[in-house]
Amino acid sequence: MQRFGEKLRTLRKRHAMTITELALALGYTANSYISEIETGKKKPTTEFVFKVARLFNVTTDQLLDDELDVPGMAPTAGE
Repeated sequence: MQRFGEKLRTLRKRHAMTITELALALGYTANSYISEIETGKKKPTTEFVFKVARLFNVTTDQLLDDELDVPGMAPTAGE
């Protein structure tokens, strides 16, 4: 789950969303929580992971498993 923030940032940017727009789409009033997740300062809650998966139409496995990439993401080293 170390790569969750990186995957979240990739999905957000691929959908041309700002952190503020993503926060609103996920039902948050402030964007600081999302910023902290993207930078790895905080771990996402289970509810947050499900919301992100639904919003971007990806699986929770793709988000949480460091060995899996989200669609459109550059493969990690060694693949």
